[in-house]
Amino acid sequence: QVQPVESGGGSVQAGGSLRLSCVASGYNCMAWFRQTSGKEREVLASLSEIRSVSYGDSIEGRFTISGDTSKGTLYLQMNNLKPEDSAMYYCAAANTRRWAACSVRREFTDWGQGTQVTVAS
Repeated sequence: QVQPVESGGGSVQAGGSLRLSCVASGYNCMAWFRQTSGKEREVLASLSEIRSVSYGDSIEGRFTISGDTSKGTLYLQMNNLKPEDSAMYYCAAANTRRWAACSVRREFTDWGQGTQVTVAS
């Protein structure tokens, strides 16, 4: 297995876009999370080996997950960014036995170091 490594974070003006990338291998379930100071890490979106996709409630249709777990790639296209989207974004990976669990935080065993996203108003 190759543990997750994220890239693509940075600073952007409100209303702008960013695309995050993650590489990892040996997993059948991958997801994006984010965390701000003092808050719990929240799931944004997940993708499984069978191409099932799940989105967290905070996405509001502005983010799109894509990739291919068999190739070890995961992306998060983020549009119409808002200042409240500023956070550390993490890629996580797991080998799940239940596809429905692919969006559950405790299912994930391996995490990247995170990439910072800052949205200025």
